[in-house]
Amino acid sequence: MPAWQIGIIGGGPGGLMTAYALEKWANDPVHVTVFEASQRVGGKILTPAFDRVPATYEAGAAEFYDYSAHDDDPLKELVTELGLPVCRMDGSSAVVRGRAIANVDDLRDQFGRPAADALLAFDRRAKDAITPHEFYEADPEGVGDPLVRKGFDRLLAGIPHPAARRYVEQFIHSDLAAEPHQTSVAYGLHNYLMNDPAYMGLYGIAGGNEALPRELARRLAAEIKLNHRVTAVGRTGDNRLSVTTVCDGREEVSCFDAVVIALPHDAVGKVRFHGERLASAVAAHHAEYDHPAHYLRVTVAFRENFWRGKLAGSYCMLDAFGGCCLYDESARTPGNPHAVLGWLIGGDAAKAMCDQADDDLVHAVLAALPPDLAAGRTLAVESRVHRWIGAVNALPGGLHARTLDRRHRPDPAGHPHLFVVGDYLFDSTLNGVLDSAEYVARWLASLMADRAGVPA
Repeated sequence: MPAWQIGIIGGGPGGLMTAYALEKWANDPVHVTVFEASQRVGGKILTPAFDRVPATYEAGAAEFYDYSAHDDDPLKELVTELGLPVCRMDGSSAVVRGRAIANVDDLRDQFGRPAADALLAFDRRAKDAITPHEFYEADPEGVGDPLVRKGFDRLLAGIPHPAARRYVEQFIHSDLAAEPHQTSVAYGLHNYLMNDPAYMGLYGIAGGNEALPRELARRLAAEIKLNHRVTAVGRTGDNRLSVTTVCDGREEVSCFDAVVIALPHDAVGKVRFHGERLASAVAAHHAEYDHPAHYLRVTVAFRENFWRGKLAGSYCMLDAFGGCCLYDESARTPGNPHAVLGWLIGGDAAKAMCDQADDDLVHAVLAALPPDLAAGRTLAVESRVHRWIGAVNALPGGLHARTLDRRHRPDPAGHPHLFVVGDYLFDSTLNGVLDSAEYVARWLASLMADRAGVPA
């Protein structure tokens, strides 16, 4: 029996995770081809190095979510399986009006008792709505969840004190990468509660998160075709699926038994789909999840670590740019002698700033340093800017409740072997893209087993 031919469009984490799981679980011979438009694998997991400073930094996905304290954690298990060392990340403070606020007592000192009481009431409401167990078990796109239909701005409007309301908005702004009215109560609360260690932890891969896709690619038997941009997908005369690619100006068409589209949502709309039925189905799929969110990463290397003893943990929140996250990139690698800070700016601020020159963006983030860190504005050595406009989803799971099958197959009746994989189908996290990839890999493995007549 000939090997199954599987085409995977996208060499980011979703495509690589799908290929890895499929090669591990398939009982039937399988040949996987991964098409990647760029010259590297990894997609939104990107760990570049500076030119003048021998230091790396995270330019894309900043951290992984750790659910292992609650139950099985597939992403943590995958990282462990690949033998990658991890470093725990923590940070509980926010800098508001130049002062660090790490707890409700700090908020009370800064804004007064009414603000502190309002924040405590919101915190109780959030934890009553979603317990740690429900947080772990939740289907983040909100199937059957009444909270998914309401805008998060409505819930925030119920916080009676403006300082407390502004604090909550700024504290989670960069995680949402969107504004409160652009997402749901469920997603907003999840991003608020993730800061509580009772709900989850954070970690990164020591030496750089890009080690994950690199190690996945290294272990794959799949053929990975870099610099192959997919321009079209269609059906062949024998009911297989065709993938048209362009590389170095040359077009080629490949045929597959099944195709997995593992692209960021904003890239799905750039592929042509032949046939009225398929084009309509994918257009409807794209429209369902068309809720773009945005972020900018601005990273600066300094001559010295001027924040030592003043900023605790791996990161803190700043009240600049509507609320942004300031990462101590140096803390990602134990014993790192270099001094690197990274700003994660999200939502409307990121979109509004994206057309500014790199030098202007660097000047803006340095100017936003708290007063007790102002000396660092003259210590910058090298800087980098990475723009991720529309690259994530403000309302993962879309507007309507859909089953896992329906989310992953745009046209199950007409094109049952065309699948999609993406974090936007779950919770806009790397954990979510692994859930999506493993679901599709299991489905494909089952199809192969059915054809071979053996148990999946």
